[in-house]
Amino acid sequence: MTYIDPHIHMVSRTTDDYQRMAQAGCLAITEPAFWAGFDRSSPKGFYDYFRQLTESEPNRAAQFGIRHFTWLCINPKEAEDPGFAREVMSLIPDFLDRPNVLGVGEIGLNKNSRNELEIFEAHVEFAAQRDQLILVHTPHLEDKRKGTRLIMDAIKRNGRIDPGRVLIDHIEEHTVKMVLDAGFWAGMTLYPDTKCTPQRAADIFEMYGTERIWINSAGDWGVSDPLAVPKCQVELRRRGHTEDLVRRVSLENPQTFLSQSPKFRVNER
Repeated sequence: MTYIDPHIHMVSRTTDDYQRMAQAGCLAITEPAFWAGFDRSSPKGFYDYFRQLTESEPNRAAQFGIRHFTWLCINPKEAEDPGFAREVMSLIPDFLDRPNVLGVGEIGLNKNSRNELEIFEAHVEFAAQRDQLILVHTPHLEDKRKGTRLIMDAIKRNGRIDPGRVLIDHIEEHTVKMVLDAGFWAGMTLYPDTKCTPQRAADIFEMYGTERIWINSAGDWGVSDPLAVPKCQVELRRRGHTEDLVRRVSLENPQTFLSQSPKFRVNER
């Protein structure tokens, strides 16, 4: 069955990963801007990174019949210096018209600090002024529930953001209900050791349903699996779920959310 991986960092993956994903049925990916594995020393590094996301990666993906889309921001891990972060943000308007840019992301919080929240709110305002979709990173482990609440409250305070145009990612069992109840979309990240395994994701679908939820691999520099989405498809089938449900959570739901951007178009095989 075909699928979309709506959150994966292919700049950190090899070309062999594109090949394997295509063989597994991947039609498209979306790649949010994120941490490079080290803190960049200059905003100029982000300019080159944004060029990579909008020029090089789409061409690399196209070799295997995969459509590549991206999101732009300064990620929360590098947002502790507000002056530096705002310099990076000033670069984004030059790239918003690129054909594969879907919106602002992955913004959010890392340590739930005051500076991170300031830059998160600046990104939200940037998106509101330009009517952009938003993809949000939530903090890890013990800070996730608090950070998710801070994120949702900040979006609501802005007053001009439709929650149906915001995907709050890396949700887990203790945050999924609060995100869905507030009207946002929820993303489940499938990691081998942290976040959700395919088995935990299947549990969450069985407890909370499939409306406004997607699954993604968020494959990056660390321990992660670019084939996590098709592996979750296998787990759902093993439990006896219908092909309609499998298709909904791994293809149709991402299509529904992402198609709110007129740039997102995918031809099914």
